[in-house]
Amino acid sequence: MRVMLKATLDTEKANEAIRSGKLPELMKETMDRLHPEAAYFGPVGGRRTCMLFIELEDSSQIPPTGEPFFSLLNAEVEMTPVMNAEDLQKGLSQLR
Repeated sequence: MRVMLKATLDTEKANEAIRSGKLPELMKETMDRLHPEAAYFGPVGGRRTCMLFIELEDSSQIPPTGEPFFSLLNAEVEMTPVMNAEDLQKGLSQLR
């Protein structure tokens, strides 16, 4: 299932990770581990936020996917099922 992972980083923890030079390394490791279909980064509500669109094969992947954001960056993490246009068309075709 395609999922949007939205991680809103704790400002203090992110500042520490930037000052120590670890944030780029953490993000690269995350990208290499999750292989997102798309990834976007920017301020949301005044806080550093990343939105990753990833594929989860099973709900048991939720803990290891979100945990690094929680434990390393004290982030608020949301995971929401999402569709691309092709998925939407497929789903809508089943409503007839």
